[in-house]
This record gives sequence, C-alpha cells and structure tokens, in this order.
Amino acid sequence: MASRLARRLPSNPLRFPRRSLNSTPSSSADAVSPLNFVEKHMPAIEKLTPADAPTATAATTIDLDNTKRLFARVPTAKLLRSSAVLHAAAVEPVVNAGTWVMQSRLMDVGPVRGAVLGAVRCTFFEHFCAGEGAEEAVGTVGKLNRTGLRGMLDYALEDAEDNQACDRNMAEFLRTVESARSLPPSSVSFIIAKITAICPIDLLKRMSDLLRWQRKDPSFRLPWKCNSFPMFSVSSPLYHTPCRPEHLNPQEERDLLLAHQRLQTLCQKCREANIPLCIDAEYTAVQPAIDYFTNSTIVEHNKHEPFVYGTMQAYLKDARERLFLATEEAEKMGVVMGVKLVRGAYMSSERKLAHSLGQESPIHNTIQETHDCYNECASFMLEKIASRSGAVVFATHNVESGKLAAAKARDLGVGNGNRKLEFAQLYGMADSFSFGLRNAGFQVSKYMPFGSVDMVIPYLLRRAEENRGMLSASTLDRQLTRKELWRRLKAAIL
Repeated sequence: MASRLARRLPSNPLRFPRRSLNSTPSSSADAVSPLNFVEKHMPAIEKLTPADAPTATAATTIDLDNTKRLFARVPTAKLLRSSAVLHAAAVEPVVNAGTWVMQSRLMDVGPVRGAVLGAVRCTFFEHFCAGEGAEEAVGTVGKLNRTGLRGMLDYALEDAEDNQACDRNMAEFLRTVESARSLPPSSVSFIIAKITAICPIDLLKRMSDLLRWQRKDPSFRLPWKCNSFPMFSVSSPLYHTPCRPEHLNPQEERDLLLAHQRLQTLCQKCREANIPLCIDAEYTAVQPAIDYFTNSTIVEHNKHEPFVYGTMQAYLKDARERLFLATEEAEKMGVVMGVKLVRGAYMSSERKLAHSLGQESPIHNTIQETHDCYNECASFMLEKIASRSGAVVFATHNVESGKLAAAKARDLGVGNGNRKLEFAQLYGMADSFSFGLRNAGFQVSKYMPFGSVDMVIPYLLRRAEENRGMLSASTLDRQLTRKELWRRLKAAIL
C-alpha cells in the first residue's frame, strides 16, 4: 500500500493562499494529524505553498462579472424573490427569531403553527426546497433543467426509529426514482439516499460502536461484516466507544439484513432508471456504520463505472487520510471510487459533543485547515479521474475553491462533458456560481431537498444553525442579483 500511496498528487495541488483568520491555532496535542500522516506515508506529496496555486488567468475562467449572461435564463420574478430571501437570511436577528419560533412551544398552538408554516412555505421553503412531494420536486427539476442545471433529488428525511419508519421512507425513495424517470435523460444527476432513513438509528449507533472497537482491537470479529474499504485512519475519533460493546443480538442482525436489502433494492431501481445513487454523510456517532454501508455497496456496484457515490466531509481531521486509504483499497479491488466532497454540516454539534467528553474536536481547528483539506482532496480526486480510477462531485459554495478545481481539471484534460466530474451547490444558494460553472462548460447540479413543510423544518433549521456564516456571507450572490435586477430595470426604462 505504501508504494501506491507514495505516488505524487498533482504537481499543482489546489489550495488557498494563507490569510489571517479569527480562529484557534492548532494545538500541540494534534500529533497524529492528517498532514502528519501524509508526510509520513506519502513523502512524494509536495507541501502546499501559495506559489503552487494556478495562475490568476487559469483560475478566473469562470466569469461571474457578466450578470446578463449569468442570469440569462432566470425570470425577473424569480430573481426578485431570490434577492429578497437571501437578504433576509443574511440578517442575524431574522434567523435567530425564526429559529426560536420554530423550536418553541408556540408551534403547538394551532393558529400560530398554521401562520408560521404558511410564512415559511411561501418564503424559505419555496426558495431552498424543491416541493412537498416527489411529483412536485420532479417538476421543479424540469424547470431547473431549462436553465442548464441538473438536479440531485433528496427526500429530506431525518432519523428513522424502527423498521416501520424505514419501510415508509423506502417507499418514498422508490417513488422518487420512479417519478424521476419521467424527465429527460440526465436531468436528474443523482438520487440522494440517507442510510439513517432506511436503517434504525439505534442500530447504526450499535454498528458504529462495534466497528470502532474492532479498530481498537483487530481480533474483535464481526461476523456480519462484508467487503468494504477502511473506515478509520490513525487520527479517526474513537471516543464515542469507551468500552467493549456487546455483539449484535439476533433481532439486530435481522434488522441489519433488512437495511441491506432496502439499500440493494434502491440501487437496483436506480440502475433501471439509469440514475446514479449518492449516499449522504452524517455526524461522527453514526458515520462509521454509514461508511460501511456505502463502501460495501460501492464494492458491489462500481466494478466498471461509478454508480454509487459516498460523501467525504473535509472539515474532519481524518478526511484526507480516509479518502487516500479507501481509494487505495478500491484500486486494489478494481473498483471505481465515487466521492461527493463537501466541507461538512455538523460543526457546532460535533465540537460540543467532543468537549462534553473531554476530547479534542474531530473538526479542523481553523477554517484554513478545512480549506486546505478540501482542496488537497479535490486535487487527489481529479488525478484519479485523469487516471480513470475515480469520480467526484465537488459540492462547494466557495468560489475560490471552485475556480481552482476548474483550472486543475482543465490542466489535466478533465473538462467539458466528463461524466465523472460534477460541481454542485444547494438549491437556492450560490446560483451565480452555479451559472458561472455551467457557462464554463462543466456539469453542475443543485442539491434539491423536498418533503412536507413540517418534515423539512429540521433541514431548514440545520441550515440556519450550521450555515449561518455561509448565509450571511452570501454577499456575492446578493450583489450580483441586485446588479442584474438594476440592469434589467434600466433596460426596461431606456
């Protein structure tokens, strides 16, 4: 393994220039960091320096200045609503008040609940969500596709408690796939699946404990474990499992089999519809089990082409190591590794949990370290695409990161029309960036959650809580929509 891991990453790896950040410096206790792992086991990888970044000319091929071209296919009414919602979402008191109301006992009062849900439905829900049901969501994808973008359909479920809930969720996933078949080919880039929706959450926690204990004690046997990739690295957090867990009981083993069967059925239906499947990541307490399900499914379905994609969260300190190790194992098995690369969405809760247990946070100590990790993983996956052994979705709202990835892809000849490279942003966010990438010739998708307003509220709350920095930093989108609206107004007057 070491010989393969020592192969060079791109000579021009993606990264951000260093800048001052209001963040806590790395502690000396972080002795076994992902960077140390890379330096020890992959000595041929060059350290990052600003001089290695692509030239300004190469990195600015994504034009975000020409708003007439960017928003050419967007109706004025939609631009007006987008501008209003994004401005509201950037106002901290508005986000705080809305979050408080939706989490308060006021939502138990019928008239108040009705009024709040009505207000949410015609503002934030319509802007950030694709609809209340699969048919409505598919219709939204059709409208989106007319702007040159594709849709990643996500039935926005939260954790399932038992098999009955899993079966109901499974039926909705299958209905989503069937509805998507009515659209033109390639309109839907992915069906998004959540393992937490088709496997009881308590079982995922139990499986994660068992997998973590096996990492601590390799002699600890798990008879239910199938072929997979490494789920841990030397710096992966194991503090969730302080003592040896009991093996799965017969009922839990039956539940595990049912969860496997649900996932396989979903894969089969996606195959029939010719729509790839992407499995979302969650929080570290259950992520090992999710990685196990994801990787074992990739082993089975990605023998020749990427069909099942997992999700790697770059804000985790062990993300870089785990990506290298999993990809290395996939190559040994002759499997094409499919990865959706994100920064992450559980930063606050992960840090709180680690602190409550007296442990170091699994999240990078600074935003710069997250940027570096994301861009090095991006560079690594682009090299894999160039060598025909990987596929990636760059899910990012960071314009600089996207420009660097696009420039690197062009340098490697991994550009327009390559089905193994996709960019993605959340529906209702970073639209100017999405259109800029589209105009540069890349495949671009929008991550489109859907479901009843009641069901999607946890998703909207999580976006408000975990991404309020991103929402308030949507300055570029707000500026560009204002600029285009002003241009259209002047054109109408003159």
